Amino acid sequence: MNFLIISGMSGAGKSRAAVILEDLGYYCVDNLPAAILPQLVQFCMANHGEYDKVAMVTDVRSGLTAESYQKALRQLDALGCAYSTLFLDSDTKEIIKRYKESRREHPLQKDYKRLQDAVEAERSQLAPIRDCAAVVIDTSSLPRTGLHDELASRYGEGSESGEMTVTVMSFGYKYGIPLDADWVLDVRMLPNPYYIEELRRKTGAEQPVADYVFSFPQSQELLERFQALCDSVLPLTADSGRSGISICVGCTGGHHRSVAFAIALGAYLAEKGYPTVVHHRDIGRE
Repeated sequence: MNFLIISGMSGAGKSRAAVILEDLGYYCVDNLPAAILPQLVQFCMANHGEYDKVAMVTDVRSGLTAESYQKALRQLDALGCAYSTLFLDSDTKEIIKRYKESRREHPLQKDYKRLQDAVEAERSQLAPIRDCAAVVIDTSSLPRTGLHDELASRYGEGSESGEMTVTVMSFGYKYGIPLDADWVLDVRMLPNPYYIEELRRKTGAEQPVADYVFSFPQSQELLERFQALCDSVLPLTADSGRSGISICVGCTGGHHRSVAFAIALGAYLAEKGYPTVVHHRDIGRE
């Protein structure tokens, strides 16, 4: 079993890391008190096979201190649990910028007059945790897809072999284009199952919807063109040293056409030998 414990500075990208790791096949728990880590690990170990890859985020939102963190790790050692630790960091200037842009309040800001003082207090509080982390990723100057690439290379399916991991994500344009998309493929021009009464409440993961979507010649042609694009570009991308790439397929609501296409494209890429993760971002939204 793979247990990954994530800690780090507020605003450094821990919650986004959890979303990325979910795309890589991890069961993720965000904002978990350190004292509960051993209980969660025991639960997952008792259900071996169902929770093979688990990522847990613990930070100052839940009162994290060096003492509570180190105590939890000692308890995991006593359980015979093999785990990895990841610390996400960012410089103070960048964290302040992110908080001002998001208009969110820093977890420690109620105790300090200035945001900078709260950030520096957190940095001092978490310094011992950073010092003992197996992996530290500084997100200060990472490009838009940088965190995805870092995590995919270290924790994705192709991480041990050095292969590039391909994430295929369906999404709905009405909810916005995914921020970490490398490619965006649009299927909104195809006939929409939403307007077929018996298909409206189903999704593209169900066979009747997939059969409808691909019953049209233009759908089959578009899928073949997407496949040909992948055949041409993905080998070059892999040769460039990229550890991961995110291909996002969008329709209006993210329930029908994009889901069917993501599944079909993901199956094609897996058959071609790429470590592939398929994720449906908006399939559960109304």
